[in-house]
Parts: sequence; structure tokens; C-alpha cells
Amino acid sequence: MSAAGAAGGGGADVLIRGGLVMTMGDDGAVVEGDVRVVGGRIAEVGGGLAARGGERVLDARGAVVLPGFVQTHIHLCQTLFRNLADDLALLDWLGRRVWPLEAAHSRESLSASAELGVAELLLGGTTAIVDMGTVHHTEAVFEAIEAGGIRAVAGKCMMDHASCPDGLREDTRASIEASLALARRWHGAAGGRIRYGFSPRFILSCTDELMREVAALAEAHGYFVHTHSSENVDEIAIVAARAGARNVLALAALGIRGERTVLAHCVHLDEAERRELAAAGTRVSHCPSSNLKLGSGIADVPALLADGVHVSIGADGAPCNNRLDMWTEMRTAALLHKPRHGPTAMPAERVLAMATRGGAEAIGLGHELGQVRSGFLADLQVIALDDLLAGPGGTLASRLVYATERAAVRHVLVDGEVLVEDGRLVRWDRAAIAERAGRELAGCVARAGIS
Repeated sequence: MSAAGAAGGGGADVLIRGGLVMTMGDDGAVVEGDVRVVGGRIAEVGGGLAARGGERVLDARGAVVLPGFVQTHIHLCQTLFRNLADDLALLDWLGRRVWPLEAAHSRESLSASAELGVAELLLGGTTAIVDMGTVHHTEAVFEAIEAGGIRAVAGKCMMDHASCPDGLREDTRASIEASLALARRWHGAAGGRIRYGFSPRFILSCTDELMREVAALAEAHGYFVHTHSSENVDEIAIVAARAGARNVLALAALGIRGERTVLAHCVHLDEAERRELAAAGTRVSHCPSSNLKLGSGIADVPALLADGVHVSIGADGAPCNNRLDMWTEMRTAALLHKPRHGPTAMPAERVLAMATRGGAEAIGLGHELGQVRSGFLADLQVIALDDLLAGPGGTLASRLVYATERAAVRHVLVDGEVLVEDGRLVRWDRAAIAERAGRELAGCVARAGIS
């Protein structure tokens, strides 16, 4: 299936009854009433909808219905490594912790890591992700995405440069062929819920030959490209010395640009890079907590938005965050830019839009995802508002962005299927996931030789 659409599927038809509905449309409408889901898509939004025979009814009283979050930069392969790479700068973080641990993954440990991440994301209201796997065993990540029910653009990490560590360095042709095999198997799988994105790690880990072929293949087949860019000042200096240009311009010269390209971070950009991003329509994923924890800096998101650059939000990986929680990312993104640009720089309404319909647009589904609207895919969350921590006053956007936490997530649907009900995973057993993760982590750490 191309980036232009997704089929929708899901389980039984659903009626979400009795809440407020944030439509996230252009008019900012909030509807008091119900949402009917038929065949994986939203059929009706309005008050007083009567339940039909065979329809599953979800209680939304005292709650708000809104689109599920779309996180545009995630590493499911790293969820197992949470808390194992703290208080390090990016290049040390990679070289001393994350790369050795990724190289030590078995198929079983990678599966456990991806399962753990998908479960956490769903419980927090995230219904779609852009994920970068690791070099080996990436089939396990796709299988966890399929089994868990989340929507994803995902791909195998690609690392073929001579400077890459032995356990992760690939032959260029082998990396491309392995990626194409995964793309043929998974692009359009699960009724269109899963799509492929080439994932060259970053410009320093990839040869120019690989990058150029990735760009050409993505263009030819409608695949996405997902990579890191301009995250750290040391990284940028090395790129400039090697490529003779700053990251965004160096990537663009290799063909890594355009509306199906997602660049994570973009913390340190100059004016020429911002112009290139805007002109090409290249998507930027803002990862505020990760950038703070690694000491990388603060991406100037208000300036990017003012220049017409499309910006969405992602949590990054668990070892540099240490949570995959859009509620944390929204609050941080809203607060982070106010000291530099003033208190009105990133209003709650804008941040909430970035986390929902902005993410949907980044993955090529803005025409059928990210709004509660008839005909749109039923990727939805129901958030309790009757808790003492979230209200009772203020606009819905302010309550959600500044005051709400993931514990308020009541129900989550993807393609109309209920994946979280009353805060409980439907497809999976939470305790079993945690037990498996602990068991697999011990073996992975031993193989990596990390103390």
C-alpha cells in the first residue's frame, strides 16, 4: 500500500458514548456527545447516538475523546535498555552503551524490547509511531508491531560506514537487500496499518552510496525515509569536515529530503537549513526530553514553524528519555520555548495539534488520520477528565497539555479495535511483558559486557 492511504480494519463496531469530543479540525470544534466506529473508521460524531445490535459500547462519561497520538521518532529496539545509558553526551551514549547493547540483541531480546515499547505507547494513548529498528533481527520488531495492534512506519537500521562498530557494521549491498526484503514483506501489512521506512541511522554511520540508493528506492516505491540529523554540535562538526556541508544540506544533496522524509531532532540548524526543510517539505520530529537529557540543546521549534517547516513530536528511545510518553513530551515542548520566545510561543492548542494531526501529516495520512471526523481512521483515545489532577477549569487543550498524565488514559482504539480498555491492555498481559523483559535484559547485558 502506498503512503497515500490506509485501509482500516479493526474488530467489532464501537460506540463511544457520553463524552466531550475534541475533533482537532480546522475550526477547533468540541462536540458533546458520541462517536460511532464502523469497519475501523469513524462513521458518526454527534449527540444522542443510539446503540445498535452487536455494537461494543465504551463509557466516555467524564472524559474527552480525541485522536490518538502519533509519535514520529521512536526506537522500540532500545526500550529494554531504559536507565542503562544515563548522564552521557550523544556520541559517548552511542559508543559506550547503546551500540554495544544493540549489537548484543538476540531475536528474543529484541522481540521483548519491542513488545515492551508497544505496550507502553498504547497505554499512554499513542496509536501510531515512526520507528527505527536496529541492524539485526528487525523482523521481530515488525512482528511485535503487528501483534500489538499499533500503527507504524518502521524500518531496519542501516549502518555501513567503516567507522561503525564491528557488531553493527554492514556491507552496503547486504544492508540494502535486507531492507528491501523487509519492505516487500511488511509494507502495507496488517490491512495497511504497517508501512516501511528506510532507516539509515545518521549521516556519519552511512556511506554516500547507501544514502543515494535509499533515496532513489524510496522515491521509486513510495517508502519513507527516517534518519537523525543535527542533534549534537560534535556530530555536526564531524559531518561538516567529512561532507563539506551541514547535516540538512548534506542529506539533501544525497536525496534525503521531501514529504516522505522524517528527520529526528534538528536541534542545531542555520538559516539555509531551515529554508531547505521548508522548500522540500521535509518533516522534523521534535524530541524535547531526549535533547535535554543528552545535553544536545533545544531545537528552535517556533522559528521552524514560522519558516513553514512541518514539525511533529517523538519521545525517541527509552535510554535517552526514559519514557515513551507523549504527555511528557507535549508539556515539555510547550514549556521549553517560552524563556526564549515568550509565554505565547507554543500555546497548548498548537502543541496538541503537533502531537495528533501533525504526526498524521508527517506519515502521509493527514487526509484520514489525526481528527475525529466522519470517514477518518478510528485511531482514538478516551481521556478521563474527572480526576482531581486535571481540572476542573481551563480549556480542554490546556488541561490536556499542561495537567494531564498518562494515567488518565481510559480507552485506546486503533483501526477501530479496542486495544486498551479501562486502562488495561486487551491483547497482551502486562505482567507477562514485564517478566519477559527482565529475563531477556539480563542475557543481553551479559552478551554486551556492560557493567
